[in-house]
Amino acid sequence: MGAGLYIETRIGVDLDLVWERTQNPAQHQRWDLRFTRIAYLPSAEGEPQRFTYGVRVLPGFFVSGTGISAGERHRPDGTRTSALRFACGHPLSFLTEGRGYWRYVPCAEGGLRFLTGYDYAPRWGRLVDRLLFRPLMGWATAWSFDRLRLWCERGITPERALGRALGEVAARLLVVAAAAWIALPAAVPVLVTAVPVLVAALLLPPLPGTPAARRCLRRPPGRGPATASVAAPPALLDHLERP
Repeated sequence: MGAGLYIETRIGVDLDLVWERTQNPAQHQRWDLRFTRIAYLPSAEGEPQRFTYGVRVLPGFFVSGTGISAGERHRPDGTRTSALRFACGHPLSFLTEGRGYWRYVPCAEGGLRFLTGYDYAPRWGRLVDRLLFRPLMGWATAWSFDRLRLWCERGITPERALGRALGEVAARLLVVAAAAWIALPAAVPVLVTAVPVLVAALLLPPLPGTPAARRCLRRPPGRGPATASVAAPPALLDHLERP
């Protein structure tokens, strides 16, 4: 597999709320861009949970896969962990299989660090994955984590957050188009007006109530044994069989 992805956000609410909205498939699929639907399969008490997932690649067309997960809700250090393995045999899927984990780490000042580390085997070669799919997956994960944070902290539902994001993108594009339209009749070079406006539209941070991938960390903060232990894959992951 390639270079693993790491995403972390801080959420200023009780751990139980984040656990529920990430471990309940009906709630998970609402905020996570990477999944359109998630369904648990029947499983015995105490056994890892098997599930199916689907990603909408075109209207009415899904790429489906399978997975298996397990969680540790009560750990001696007060943290919680869940681990999963997933696979997809569909020829349109950009990955064949993967594995990852979530960690829930309470903070002394309140709230928690919610973080993930995962990796996958690309279907169409490492170069295509490195240039296209891996950056896209990192962005989608970080954007989704911030959407979850807004839902938990501010009560902005995932559906409203998506609407705000689309509306903000549309507004920025309209401003750029207006700058170009104004420049043409005035015989002002487009490079002088529209391009700076475009750069500003891309670089200005989203509004506080709009999800933004840039608010999340992409690598573990700091160094030392404590950081390494939190960012390392949990032992639970090694005991999961392939789905």
